Amino acid sequence: MGNDALSSETTAPPVDFGAVQASPEFQKLRKTHRSFVFPVLAACLVWYLAYVLLASYAHDFMSTPVWGSVNVAMILGLAQVVTTFAVTTWYVSYANKHLDPKAEQIRDEIEGGDFGSTASGVGSATAEEATR
Repeated sequence: MGNDALSSETTAPPVDFGAVQASPEFQKLRKTHRSFVFPVLAACLVWYLAYVLLASYAHDFMSTPVWGSVNVAMILGLAQVVTTFAVTTWYVSYANKHLDPKAEQIRDEIEGGDFGSTASGVGSATAEEATR
């Protein structure tokens, strides 16, 4: 039924994912991703933990009125939500500019069957083995 079209397609040659992961391009992509994600994750976890600790141990501070019945705890709680959306937007922008072009290049090389031919010969032996 729904898979009939898939069975008529030709199958792609096998990919040596170990060689892909060991390639300099993939390692650079991982480093670029991690250099953004880990510091931002740490900052967000500290911000969240600070909010939880303030809510648990600084009752007087958190119950300080700001406008009418709106207090500091409500403002900081809403700031948590705003931070989540801001970080998500920031990550999407970063990924679109820095991660996606590199990932697309690696994927295109893999799908084209010439992965590693432009990068220090990594993966060229596996491509030869696949054609034998």
